[in-house]
Amino acid sequence: MSATSQNTNAISQANPSGATSQQVVFVPPKSEKKSDAGFKIFVITFLVLTFAAAGGALGLSLYNYLEGDAPLTINYGSDGNSANFTEGSIAEVAARVAPGVVSILTETRTTSWFGQSSTQTSAGTGMIVTSDGYVLTNKHVIEGARSISVILDDGTTYEDVELVGSDPLNDVAFLKIKDTKDLPAVTLGDSKTINAGQQVIAIGNALGQYQNTITSGIISGTGRSLTAYSSDMSSYENLTDMIQTDAAINAGNSGGPLVNAAGEVIGINTATSSDADGIGFAIPISSVKGILKNLIASGNATRAYLGAYYINLTPDIAEAYELPVSSGAYLYTTPSQNPITSGSAAEKAGLEAGDIITKVNGIEIGRAGTLSTLIGEFAPGDTVQLTVIRDGKEHTINLTLDAYKN
Repeated sequence: MSATSQNTNAISQANPSGATSQQVVFVPPKSEKKSDAGFKIFVITFLVLTFAAAGGALGLSLYNYLEGDAPLTINYGSDGNSANFTEGSIAEVAARVAPGVVSILTETRTTSWFGQSSTQTSAGTGMIVTSDGYVLTNKHVIEGARSISVILDDGTTYEDVELVGSDPLNDVAFLKIKDTKDLPAVTLGDSKTINAGQQVIAIGNALGQYQNTITSGIISGTGRSLTAYSSDMSSYENLTDMIQTDAAINAGNSGGPLVNAAGEVIGINTATSSDADGIGFAIPISSVKGILKNLIASGNATRAYLGAYYINLTPDIAEAYELPVSSGAYLYTTPSQNPITSGSAAEKAGLEAGDIITKVNGIEIGRAGTLSTLIGEFAPGDTVQLTVIRDGKEHTINLTLDAYKN
């Protein structure tokens, strides 16, 4: 996405297609409340390391942005977010997870304003999610790549690697190492139950040369929204519902795992602040489980689609519109836009403008994540139960998710 100015004087969409990850940027009515505090803009940057080769010299810059006879399986944990590290356990957990973490090298071809071509080699991180070689990473790690290589923890290098899909609404991509089996895969945890203060470790290809660097810290916060930029500010991506951590994550760590004390992946390390120490961000792992499930089942990396525009409620928005609840997904309508997409799963299920979705399968929106994050755990064709507030009364609606279409 090119960096452009954004108009937030009304409702604007991150994606006009009414997808589940839709977050409507909302500016509430003018209020009498005023803040006497100034604000500081923090530049959030991606964590890819790019080596630009030109004239034989290497320039270093921070690029701050189904096969087989048996069915494939994904390793899921059993909610280890209540566990804490003890003396020596960080080393034990790191040793258990590290074999499933890989370094990713890509080559891209660029042309300068003067028509001079050059090759850039970028370094990032990924994680093996199935034993036959599906790898999860950030989309910005492999964007525009002409070739992709994957290096395992033991030094084994695979050059026959292809991009098999990416999430159009999130910074997530899937690679496939061809013709391989019995690879060590990570275990995916549950990011819906994480807590601020919880201990974590981050693993990644720091600075593009220190493979599987281990750092530790805590979850500093959840539900963060941010805009992450490339180092030259030429591209950016809006990211929502992010996990904030103070575990040191550096250039080259993009796509690597954020891991709980049980050795389960709870996030995908994605961005960091260039203006402050100890502020990094990871995509919640639960938000990509549905697209991964569909990839393994059908070979298509397609996310589930709800088909409704919504506002993520806050207490201030709820107060401004005199809503009965202060958290949830509000299907807000304007004179020019109906929040329900015609022919969508939302319309078929009977959702209406003005509805407030408060739960997905009994899990509350807000505490466990946004509607987008909770729906992201399901694949197209799955049926979910939505708890909806309509005209002050609670209703239950069963909705079968569609496949997202660009």
